[in-house]
Amino acid sequence: MELSAAIYGRRSTRNFSNAPVGDSELREVIKAATFAPSAMNEQPCQFTVVTDRALLRKISRDAKAYELEEFGKESHIDHMREMLSDPKYDIFYGAPALVVISAPAGSRWAVEDCALAAENLMLAAHEMKLGTCWIGFAQEWLATPEGHRAISLDESYAPVAPIIVGHVAAAMPKVDRRAPKVNWIR
Repeated sequence: MELSAAIYGRRSTRNFSNAPVGDSELREVIKAATFAPSAMNEQPCQFTVVTDRALLRKISRDAKAYELEEFGKESHIDHMREMLSDPKYDIFYGAPALVVISAPAGSRWAVEDCALAAENLMLAAHEMKLGTCWIGFAQEWLATPEGHRAISLDESYAPVAPIIVGHVAAAMPKVDRRAPKVNWIR
């Protein structure tokens, strides 16, 4: 696949088939993630792979409860509160795998390093005809002590990028993009 086809064709997937993603496929997308640039070439990312369906359901349930408590403090997020209150809503959309990209806690560029690795992972998955989505609803809960325990993540690491991976159940629609806002300074 041409790089431009991957960049322009990748979409956040929220509709997955029940087919599992093989360990070799997950290793391949993680390998691609390790080739992302990192600050000072530290290569700090650690990858936690969750394919246990019962654990994915538990994380979804606990993260929803956590987020609902947080949203209780903000009145302008009614649509999110409604979504998270639905017991049938799965924050992982039935994806068979979750890859949590983490970096050492307190690392100055943890977010940037993990985000770069996540983009490589998502582009590689797209090339392999796998769908992905960064799940923001999982981020804060995974950073709690309970979240760390759930995914066996050492407390010295901060989870940054929870990415679901799976086989796409339906073709993703084209998403229009706004024209870039560019300020030229010459």
